[in-house]
Amino acid sequence: MFIGYLKAHVKGIIVWLTVIAVFAAVFGLFGLPCEAVLYGGAVSGFFGVIFFIIDYTAFRRRRKALEKAAEEITLTADHLPVPRGGVEEAYYELVRQLYGELKAAENEAAAKLSDMTDYYTMWVHQIKTPIAAEDLILQSTDCPEKAELTENLQRIEQYAEMVLCYLRLDSDSTDFVIKEYDLDGMIRQAVRKFSSQFIRRKLKLIYSPVEKTVLTDEKWLLFVIEQVISNAVKYTLSGEVEIYCEDELTLCVRDTGLGIAPEDIPRIFEKGYTGCNGRLDKKASGIGLYLCRKICGKLGHSISAECSEKGTVIRIDLSRAELEAE
Repeated sequence: MFIGYLKAHVKGIIVWLTVIAVFAAVFGLFGLPCEAVLYGGAVSGFFGVIFFIIDYTAFRRRRKALEKAAEEITLTADHLPVPRGGVEEAYYELVRQLYGELKAAENEAAAKLSDMTDYYTMWVHQIKTPIAAEDLILQSTDCPEKAELTENLQRIEQYAEMVLCYLRLDSDSTDFVIKEYDLDGMIRQAVRKFSSQFIRRKLKLIYSPVEKTVLTDEKWLLFVIEQVISNAVKYTLSGEVEIYCEDELTLCVRDTGLGIAPEDIPRIFEKGYTGCNGRLDKKASGIGLYLCRKICGKLGHSISAECSEKGTVIRIDLSRAELEAE
């Protein structure tokens, strides 16, 4: 800040030193005593130091006020320092105009986002009605394609839930209900949802009760578990899916499917990234695992992936280092 002040007043300092040098040269040319020049310079320096202290204090105060306004993003007359001089007044007015335009743009963007969120939320709730109706029709129908149609209908319902989850995650308010939940209860719900796919694909499920409780939100963590199991079933053509617990509270889902290319491991949780298998499948959206990581981050958990010769292992660390109380 001090260097910045000197740079801002370098012209005034040069003029002051130039005046003293001119007086010294004139006194020297006329043969006048140098003591008069030194005395005048000392007096000028004394008053110059006093002026410097006062002006620098005011400069520091104004700079602090600007920094505080920038941190709080409150560019109002109550937070900005009073302008001094015509140039500062012009800059002050320019900042006020730009801030007004920024707020107007933010309000417009927020309104558009709110309208879009309301529309897609309504769409998801409306699409659930025909999905439920189709499910009832399939339950009362006995045809060779019933299992495959049921699986595709479940996938449509899952994609609709992903849309709703995507919209709600970035909203200002969430419906988190954080408390102790039985982990086995959530695992059984997820497995029951994909039981028909396990049977149709003839996949072996290896699962023993983990007998753990976890501090989390049941609905959002269940979405993560369902998404992980869905990927395991989707990319496992034959073999098995194993669900177990590692360490103290790390839920693992291992499959014997296609696996993940080593170069894809660091990026599979990125938004829109599908990887080699996704590009071959032509149906992957690259949103599922992205939502899983985002949800885990909001719940205080973490999720990671590991590829081995036998397939893929997804680990969900359900431990929480701290819990913020509202």
